[in-house]
Amino acid sequence: MQSDPSKRAGAAAAAIEMLRENSLATLAQRELERQIVSGEIAVGAKLNEVDIAHALGVSRGPVREAFRALDQAGLVRVEKNRGVFVREVTLEEANQIYEVRAALEGLIGKLAARRIDTEEIEQLRGVVKKMAAQDKSRKPEAYFALNVEFHDILARAARNAALLTHYRRVVNELDLYRRETISRSTENIPISTREHEAIVTAVSKGDEKLAERLLTEHVLQSRERLHGALAKPPLRARTE
Repeated sequence: MQSDPSKRAGAAAAAIEMLRENSLATLAQRELERQIVSGEIAVGAKLNEVDIAHALGVSRGPVREAFRALDQAGLVRVEKNRGVFVREVTLEEANQIYEVRAALEGLIGKLAARRIDTEEIEQLRGVVKKMAAQDKSRKPEAYFALNVEFHDILARAARNAALLTHYRRVVNELDLYRRETISRSTENIPISTREHEAIVTAVSKGDEKLAERLLTEHVLQSRERLHGALAKPPLRARTE
């Protein structure tokens, strides 16, 4: 017995609409994540569902789904009867996240040293070269972007999808905190660049133990440098 053509057509249309909504939700999530991580949307800002839907040219459904995904990713918080806000990370939370990231980065270093390919090593060297060029200009935003790129290449080179997912969530959470203080720590750029150079050398040689140790120490030392930067006024205030 053949099914009713109209029912088949209706089911197909529903499936297509569901796929469309899911695709739009994913696109909305990625764009909002980009704006939050880049600082275009400020920490603590309230996200208006209607305004965002209008700005992105989508209905409110995909935006709601995007909010749920961003909540799970640790980038926003949903407060009942109040709305959705970009998450604010406290100093205590940042300390805890740094400890988790240090453990993840250590594992990434170990696995990347074992599994990285020649093309990825060259990509890392290219990023470090750009970092070194920032030693003179000391542009914190540019260096911040290069740092994110460097560590993401390494995380992908570890060839572990579950590790990459957890790593990116931790990085996103931590970046909400770090972005607020990055302009205060430009003098640390040369130190950080040298650490990245040493990491590339260890990984390229396949030295798993050294790569693991260097990545772990790099994260913990970055935390200490950030704490030191917190005691200083923003760069703009120092130069005015």
